Amino acid sequence: MDQAVSVNADPDMPSDIEGRSSRWRNWTGFWLLGLCNNFAYVVMLSAAHDILKQQGSHNSTSPTPSTVALDVEGGKRSRYDCSPVSTAAVLLADILPTLMIKFSAPFFIHNLPYGFRVLVCVATAIASFLVVSFSSTMWISVLGVIFASVSAGLGELSFLSLTVFFSRDVLGGWGSGTGGAGVAGALLYSCLTQAGLSPRNTLLIMLVIPVAMVISYFFLLVFPPSFPQWKCREVESVRGRDSQSRQPLLDDTDEEEEREKGAEEDKVTGPLTCIEKLHITKGLLRFVVPLGVVYFAEYFINQGLLELLYFPNFYLSHAEQYRWYQTLYQVGVLVSRSSLCCVKFRRIWALSLLQCVNAVLLLLSVYYQFLPSAWLVFVIVLYEGLLGGAAYVNTFYFISKETGDRQREFAMVAASVGDSLGIAISGLIAFPVHRYFCSL
Repeated sequence: MDQAVSVNADPDMPSDIEGRSSRWRNWTGFWLLGLCNNFAYVVMLSAAHDILKQQGSHNSTSPTPSTVALDVEGGKRSRYDCSPVSTAAVLLADILPTLMIKFSAPFFIHNLPYGFRVLVCVATAIASFLVVSFSSTMWISVLGVIFASVSAGLGELSFLSLTVFFSRDVLGGWGSGTGGAGVAGALLYSCLTQAGLSPRNTLLIMLVIPVAMVISYFFLLVFPPSFPQWKCREVESVRGRDSQSRQPLLDDTDEEEEREKGAEEDKVTGPLTCIEKLHITKGLLRFVVPLGVVYFAEYFINQGLLELLYFPNFYLSHAEQYRWYQTLYQVGVLVSRSSLCCVKFRRIWALSLLQCVNAVLLLLSVYYQFLPSAWLVFVIVLYEGLLGGAAYVNTFYFISKETGDRQREFAMVAASVGDSLGIAISGLIAFPVHRYFCSL
């Protein structure tokens, strides 16, 4: 069997200099791909808000920021320093297109060559920066955010499935890069705008990110000799050396049936059928559901609660407190998504339980206002980021490890829907929660 279809079958890289060099280039390449893929998604959450605010400032009848912050429906004054619209609004524009892609793509994406997919990701990322930069209305800005969402969604499922052609340690590079995107995107955007650049010029400078994705993919990665870059590949199945230690995802059969199924799988070739894909998807639920719960709780905190956790007597302003909440969260994500080389944690359900505890604690603290200082919230959101990042990288690591060679590429794509679904549901629920608290 050629290298192109020997997916993850040879996790032990050669010990010679060329092998080590290829391994390092591939790890670095996937780190950069993770960074570039999530960069526009992260930046748009703040950049679109700034540009919409700038557009609104041209309307002479617009209320002042202080009025917006304090007055809600019927002239009431909220006990919270509320903005009129929850920050979940931009989040939904940034995640719903990704969710639709992840729901539908696993059943047809194999017909699109990887090289073509990457070019689409690059084109839509460029479009997102250009459209938001030069937008003149709210709806054009939202369209730019949608372009960023399409790029991130298509890129995530494509690059996750691409990892099956390389040593499994590239998953650590990908996870670390996606974590780095949060910190790098937030810091770079903040630093450039703080230095005096307009949001428009800042976004135009960030066009270098899609260019870096092209370089990382086409010039840095060391592909197997017969990798089908510009054509659809024919799927074959040959068990890898790690097949004996693999635990099957489809756990609704006994061990004898699994051994018989494994013997049959050795002989099966060709693409997966729809029935097979549905059966694999059913087996993935024990990974996808906990991952979705982690991200639901995580983004419910970030987009529904953190804006309301304001401490008036703290030395930082409301905007500065919120900015540091988000920054520390991203630092936690970066650390945990980079931890795969040091620690692996298979019990994703435990991470989802702990994240739900965080959400309940902060929800109660918003209502009863019993937390004494923003310092305690800083610690909680850092811990929240650690849980979320750990859930992400460990989910895909163990899916890659525990699926058969023929199933693995589809499984990696299908499982990517978990986090996006959790984010979308949290964004929808954050609206009424935000409205309720602001009406108090």
